[in-house]
Amino acid sequence: MKIAAGVGENQAITRAAQKVDFEVVLTESEDELLDLLLKRKVSAAVRGSISASHLMTKLKEIYPDIYRASILEREGHKFLLAPVGIDEGDTMEQKEKIIDYGAQFLKKIGVTPKIGILSGGRPQDRGRSHRIDHSLNEAEDLTRIIRDKYTVKHYFILIEDAIADGANLIIAPDGICGNLIFRSLVFLGSLKSHGAVTLGIEDVLIDTSRSQSEEGYLRALKLAEKLVKLKSQNRNK
Repeated sequence: MKIAAGVGENQAITRAAQKVDFEVVLTESEDELLDLLLKRKVSAAVRGSISASHLMTKLKEIYPDIYRASILEREGHKFLLAPVGIDEGDTMEQKEKIIDYGAQFLKKIGVTPKIGILSGGRPQDRGRSHRIDHSLNEAEDLTRIIRDKYTVKHYFILIEDAIADGANLIIAPDGICGNLIFRSLVFLGSLKSHGAVTLGIEDVLIDTSRSQSEEGYLRALKLAEKLVKLKSQNRNK
């Protein structure tokens, strides 16, 4: 098995690559990373510490409908957090697709989706501002739309309740909020990041932050390996 990984200013990905028992092809180019993945020269790719903007722009030229969902872990409980791309999840349509793609991913790895929708306030905060009202209304509409397909609950702004209840797909109000939540939980808090799966493509592409630690990159590489093996097992069934 070969897995490609991008190396930018943060060299922690290079050290992480030395600690796995499969071959890691290191590259400093976003174009080369995508070329290796899309031409099946490697089994999977990990963004590592190269730029996300150029990588995702090039990928969206081929797959315009893709999103990222971070896999986070708290005290053994793993869950997806999405959207985490700052330009993702701006519309109801996008959030519906993220939920569908995320639920499909969870089912592929043998997990029953339990979805938690977040918004910008508590129920009693309605009327404090137009922005809060819009966030609450949109989250309620989204919950109503998908409740016939999935187990779902609107947790308002209380992300701690969503995690405590065992939600495994947490939907932030938009990608900027999701990215801020991710950075707060991982870089300031104690949650473990396993990287972000790229939803909407068959290829295994794990997104990672340029600020990630060596341990975080190692978890992302191991996630890529696990998903490649799972994909192979499903093909052989």
